[in-house]
Amino acid sequence: MASSLLLLLDDIATVLDDIAVMSKMAAKKTAGVLGDDLALNAQQVSGVRAERELPIVWSVAKGSFVNKLILVPLALFISWIAPALINPLLVIGGLFLCYEGMEKIIHTIQHKKNPQAKQDVQVAQQQLVHDEASLKQFEKEKVKGAVRTDFILSAEIVVITLGTLSITAPFLTKLSVLSLIAIIMTIGVYGLVALIVKIDDIGLYLNETKQGMQAAFGRGLLGFAPILMKTLSIVGTIAMFLVGGGIISHAVPFLHHMTEDAVDYSEHLPAVGSIVGAFTPTLINFAIGAIAGLIVVIVVGLLTKVFSKKQQSH
Repeated sequence: MASSLLLLLDDIATVLDDIAVMSKMAAKKTAGVLGDDLALNAQQVSGVRAERELPIVWSVAKGSFVNKLILVPLALFISWIAPALINPLLVIGGLFLCYEGMEKIIHTIQHKKNPQAKQDVQVAQQQLVHDEASLKQFEKEKVKGAVRTDFILSAEIVVITLGTLSITAPFLTKLSVLSLIAIIMTIGVYGLVALIVKIDDIGLYLNETKQGMQAAFGRGLLGFAPILMKTLSIVGTIAMFLVGGGIISHAVPFLHHMTEDAVDYSEHLPAVGSIVGAFTPTLINFAIGAIAGLIVVIVVGLLTKVFSKKQQSH
């Protein structure tokens, strides 16, 4: 009886050790996505009233947990019955991210070329402050957009984590590692997002203390907050192309081999090879993402025109 109990405890310890090792490997692999996820979500929840920032972050975080609650069992199920489907589904998500990034750039250019459109947006934002129903709808759209983007990034995290696990690993080990990474990533991302969106409030609080260094640090935070949010907006858009382009590059063998060849060639450049080689995959992923986004925008635009003409004819 005692020996059986010791064997059971030994088996449990082995399983927990496997889970810890695999979770550590998965965390390293998904660290890059964590940075993209952070930039995208901080940018997504910006532009709302200060007192509504944390409730919105919490709403998006809850949506992220629901996403992972759907994705973890779904990924395990697909990897069991049809593992070949994982990459195509991930590519569709990557194309959607590229499309959103390119659409955002096009809208920004249009607003810059058309000052009236920018003024209309400002007027609409001012009206939101006084219209509670419109404000709630605006916040709902913000949350919906952020949760939609999170779904794709969460899918990538889940698939990357699944890829780090051994094919022969027991089902319980796979489930434990995926669940652990999903929880850690969600808490990590939205904890940092909450901190980022409240930086200006922290700065204001410290500035109002009027106590030398604290007040100076508060003023520094107040000056830094708008710069950080603008930077995150740009980084968030770039991240859409990097994540989307990276997904497409890894899923399409031709593009994957092309990237590897480009890295190999750039690494052998005299003097600057190591530096250029390190940046080459990022630049290629960005280019792939931007081109893919532009193609999808054009295709969606053409399909929209075709369907609108058909509706008018009927």
